[in-house]
Amino acid sequence: MLDISLTFYGVAIPAAMLVGLAKGGLPVVGMVSVPLLALVTSPLEAAGLLLPIYVITDMFGLWFYRRDYDPRNLKILTPAAIAGVGIGWATASFVTEASVAVLVGSVGIAFCLNNWLRRHAPIKPQPADVGRGVFWGALSGFTSFVSHAGGPPYQFYVLPQKLDKVIYAGTTTILFAVINATKLVPYWALGQLSPASLRSSALLVPAGILATLVGVRLVRIIPEREFFVVVQTGLLLLSLRLTYEGLSHLLG
Repeated sequence: MLDISLTFYGVAIPAAMLVGLAKGGLPVVGMVSVPLLALVTSPLEAAGLLLPIYVITDMFGLWFYRRDYDPRNLKILTPAAIAGVGIGWATASFVTEASVAVLVGSVGIAFCLNNWLRRHAPIKPQPADVGRGVFWGALSGFTSFVSHAGGPPYQFYVLPQKLDKVIYAGTTTILFAVINATKLVPYWALGQLSPASLRSSALLVPAGILATLVGVRLVRIIPEREFFVVVQTGLLLLSLRLTYEGLSHLLG
């Protein structure tokens, strides 16, 4: 029993720290947390166990970025993302994690390839618009509900706007704080939150908070160009991994 416990927390603590780094403003790294924790528990249990850590570290992220965000993006994306969470709850009984992984991975790969192919062409920042924002916001809420993987659809919409890195980080943090809080009731109703999982989550919260502080600091000191290179590189690697794992389950 002790060895199992040590093995579990040896994986769960880094997973919680990845959540914290994401809440500190490095959004892509948070997507690694569920696949990492799924090494020692089921993906559904991993998602449920990490949700309280997301919610608590969100509070710290909200404080640090309370003045740094894009209001128009939030006005467009927030209601759409909440609707996406509702769709995820309504379809939870028949939508598989594997199919969502392929969807999310494909979106991320398409975005990165498009950027790579057009890297030498001068690209004007795209404005935040309602039509695309509602679509990608709803997709972000849906994929976040299923596996905490709302990043790629969100980034597909927001990164072309070329926001300042701190405004980007703050907008991301605030939007996903709302999404995560919205997921609490559906997760409880579906049995993904339990007294046992909440006790485990509570033990992991300090690691998440510490990593949030580190993430905020990193966002402030990393040069802007390098910051977005890191974000897009992480997005591509995670998208490839999600697509591979999803196709393996669907075809296996």
